Amino acid sequence: MSILRRKTRTCTIGTLKLGSEHPVAIQTMTMGKTENVAAVVAEIKTVEDAGCDLVRVAVPNFDAAKAIPLIKEKIKIPLVADIHFDPRLAIAALDYGADKIRINPGNFFDRSYLEKVILLAKKKNAALRIGVNAGSLEKDLWAKYGAPTPDALVESALRWVKFVEDLGFGNFVVSLKSSRVPTMIEAYQKFATAQSAGSLPPPPLHLGVTEAGPTLPGAIKSAVGIGTLLSQGIGDTIRVSIVDNIAKEVEVCREILKSLGLYSKEPDIVACPTCGRIEIDLEKMVEEVSVALKHLKKSIRVSVMGCVVNAVGEAKESDFAIAGGRKAGALYYKGELYKANVPEAELVPELLKLINKFPEQQDLLFVSRIK
Repeated sequence: MSILRRKTRTCTIGTLKLGSEHPVAIQTMTMGKTENVAAVVAEIKTVEDAGCDLVRVAVPNFDAAKAIPLIKEKIKIPLVADIHFDPRLAIAALDYGADKIRINPGNFFDRSYLEKVILLAKKKNAALRIGVNAGSLEKDLWAKYGAPTPDALVESALRWVKFVEDLGFGNFVVSLKSSRVPTMIEAYQKFATAQSAGSLPPPPLHLGVTEAGPTLPGAIKSAVGIGTLLSQGIGDTIRVSIVDNIAKEVEVCREILKSLGLYSKEPDIVACPTCGRIEIDLEKMVEEVSVALKHLKKSIRVSVMGCVVNAVGEAKESDFAIAGGRKAGALYYKGELYKANVPEAELVPELLKLINKFPEQQDLLFVSRIK
């Protein structure tokens, strides 16, 4: 079943377009000091060809703002400047060429400066992210709701959307993040419903569970929160916030999108979890197939199954498949048996030959071979 995405306007960020008419974009944020240009560029290079569509850098001072053009000239994806508290830094980042500014308006205490930021972004054809979270929730909303509840986050977001749109600016996205997954889900759902009632197409949504935590629990929280919303058609760009390197963040983002059929730039590898029935070295095979197809930029479904319980059924739903048996197995192509009784040691090499064989797969010829 395909996902019907919530209709939005398009937000343009450098060469990237966000919104319901475009693929869900993956983004991350660098870990190093922005003014350390060489290190930040090296960090960005680890994700540019791994599916990352835009990258954010922290701008806590003017030295970081000055580094923006030096970084931009060495990377291929749009650059976002992350600004808090001081709108002068946002103005500097725009002057230095940031493609997009991330701000949480609730922690900007001078609205006249905030207006200057928005009008300058409009003049420079830059984009904005209007962010709302517990750390930036306005004092009157804390008093009204007693906590950063979903309703508090939604009221804040709607307030700032109106503020920005009243200034004639529409090239922005919105985020309503929380470290609590149920709060995050409900906030985005309610905001999406409220915005859909308007006469104009609503802005795109940036999804994320903020401060998600260490790699495994953070990835799970993000998958549940982001995945739930995406499955409902809500969300146009995603960031996974975990305590790990940015390549791992991008990898988790890809897997979330792949699980919902929203990512078409690499294979989807299906494998059984192993059990006492298996009589082949399935773990080794899955690893070999994963490595061989790692750099393949094509959406194909490949299943590597260990025994007859689910192997044939899964093979019938895959483009290419291994169905394991007793120290041997069978190969399937497009759900049909292609070759039976293949010795265990030949299963992965024969699978890779099969992937490379068919005319519609000729762009896969660089797939590495297992020796």
